[in-house]
Amino acid sequence: MTVSKYGQRPMDFARLKTIPIRDRGGKVRAGDFGATYAKGSGVAGLVASLPRILAADALRDLVDAIAAARAASKPVIWGLGGHVIKCGLAPVLIGLMQRGFATAFAMNGAASIHDFEIAIAGATSEDVEAVLPDGSFGSAEETGREMNLAVVEGHRASIGMGEALGRCLDRIADPRFAGASLLLAAWKNSTPVTVHVAMGTDTPHTHPQADGAAIGAAGHRDFRLFCSLVAELDQGGVYINAGSAVVLPEVFLKAVSVVRNLGHPLAKFTTANLDFLQHYRPRVNVVERPHAQAGGRGIAITGHHEILIPLLAAALIEGLP
Repeated sequence: MTVSKYGQRPMDFARLKTIPIRDRGGKVRAGDFGATYAKGSGVAGLVASLPRILAADALRDLVDAIAAARAASKPVIWGLGGHVIKCGLAPVLIGLMQRGFATAFAMNGAASIHDFEIAIAGATSEDVEAVLPDGSFGSAEETGREMNLAVVEGHRASIGMGEALGRCLDRIADPRFAGASLLLAAWKNSTPVTVHVAMGTDTPHTHPQADGAAIGAAGHRDFRLFCSLVAELDQGGVYINAGSAVVLPEVFLKAVSVVRNLGHPLAKFTTANLDFLQHYRPRVNVVERPHAQAGGRGIAITGHHEILIPLLAAALIEGLP
């Protein structure tokens, strides 16, 4: 018989106390489980078949919050990173706008660039590895020229960057691709779009016609407009951050502070972060901090935009009378 060399002996469990499983209960119950999708039951059947657990329940909660905001004529603001547009979701978002499930959009610079390029050329997103070695990355003439001219003209007309880009596209968009542009569709619908750039992060900033003063002034005007939009979230509005890991979460948090600093009530609204990774800033600046001592709820759902956002849109549209 082998004797262990260790001085410590395994603990004796003979007197360990146990309890009946019925007394213990559990956070997960059979009634919360999902069901097999019933052929022909449609989107409503699919959503109903999801487990009432974790992200599936969070998705339902977000659908309910957006639907409630629409019914109460409260804003539903979508904050968009570039990947959302690159994934081909502008038509989905346009459909939501047309049905009252999107009342304003905030874009980072990348989202506005990809949308603008789709409108004028039907293509976007460079192969960076292929063009960075010779320095031609971000050097598309039409993108840099037309976006910078639009911003300068918009600044002269005292309008923000989002409105200026939409107005420009109404004039220069290729008719074959114009219907796929969120900037243009929102401008035609008089739906506010704000664009929030960090100087040097976006390719038009490297174009010879870039005007830093105009970019700064137009961007600041859009930030002030965004603050006005955020103020209306009070008591039932919804703010969704989709695909922006840094810029828009920071912009949103500053807007929340500005609104409250100026004496506007801002409580009991819903925020959500949708992304394929849950990053630090969206988690704290969108999902958590805005609701401290203010009620409301933050929701985080992890998933690929090209699947998650169409699913959310379908659930919203399916629920319409």
